[in-house]
Amino acid sequence: MPVAENLTDNTVVTNKNQNGVQSLEIGLSILDVLIDHNEPMMLKDIAQMMQMHPAKCHRYLVSLIRKNYARKIDDGRYGLGDRVNALAALGHTGYNQSNILERLTHIANEIKDNLNCAVQIAKWFNEGPIIIQSVEPDSPISIITRIGSRMPLTTSATGQLFASYQPDTIIKPLVMAEWSINDDAITEKWQEFTQLQAKICTQGYAAVTGDMLMGINAITIPVILPQRASIADVQSAIGDTPFIESLPVEYAITIIGTTEQLPVSEQHNVVERILAIAQRYKIA
Repeated sequence: MPVAENLTDNTVVTNKNQNGVQSLEIGLSILDVLIDHNEPMMLKDIAQMMQMHPAKCHRYLVSLIRKNYARKIDDGRYGLGDRVNALAALGHTGYNQSNILERLTHIANEIKDNLNCAVQIAKWFNEGPIIIQSVEPDSPISIITRIGSRMPLTTSATGQLFASYQPDTIIKPLVMAEWSINDDAITEKWQEFTQLQAKICTQGYAAVTGDMLMGINAITIPVILPQRASIADVQSAIGDTPFIESLPVEYAITIIGTTEQLPVSEQHNVVERILAIAQRYKIA
C-alpha cells in the first residue's frame, strides 16, 4: 500500500490529535529519501521508494525545489538543495578540537559588536559559497543575506574570496556560468578575474563597494584552520593551479555595512580589527 497514503495507525492518530498536516509529512518523507540516498536520484526511483505515482511525487519535488530544499540537475535527476546543504553545515563538527561553527558564531558576534555591522558566515559547497549563519547589529537597516543563499563568485566579496582560494579547475566553469557575454570577451574577462584572484590572495581578503547593492560595502576574510594535510597531499588532490600556495578555504567571514559604516578609506584599518579578533580565536 502506498507509503504516502498509508502512514502507520499510530501516526494517523497522532496527526488527528495534534492537527498535523499530512501533505507536509509526505513532502518531508521525500526529502528524507534524498537525504538518506545522499546522491542525486531519478524521479522513478524516488517514486518507487515512496511507493507513489511519479506524477504525484513530481508535484512534491517541485514544491521542495521552490523552497530550495531540493534541486533538479541538468541530467534530470533530483538532489538536495542549498538549504539542506546549509543545515548540514550547521551541524558540521569536522574540526576535532571544537565545534567550528560555534566558534565562528562567537567571532561573528564580536565583530558585529565591535563594528556595528552585519556579519555572515559562509561555507564552500560544490555549487559555490552558501551562507550558513548571520548576525545583525542593532540597526534600523537590515542588509543581511538569508541563510541558505548562494553567493555569486564574481560580484560578492564572499564569492570572490572563495574563488581566489579554490583551484581554477573548480572555479572557472562556475564563473563562466555567471557571465552572459560572447566568446570574444570571455578570455579578456577571465584574465581580469585572475588578476583579482591574485590580488585577493596577496592581501588576504576580498572587498566590494556597492557591487551587489548600491551603497553597501562588504569585506570577507578566509577562515584559516590548522591544516590536517600536507602541501604535497593537497597538491596531489587538486593538481597544479596558479594559487597552489593558498590551500582551499572551507569557511569565510563577511562583514557588511553601509558606505558610512565601512568606508573605502578605512578598509585597511577595518581588516586589521577583524583579523585581530579572528586571531584571538586562532582561525586567522
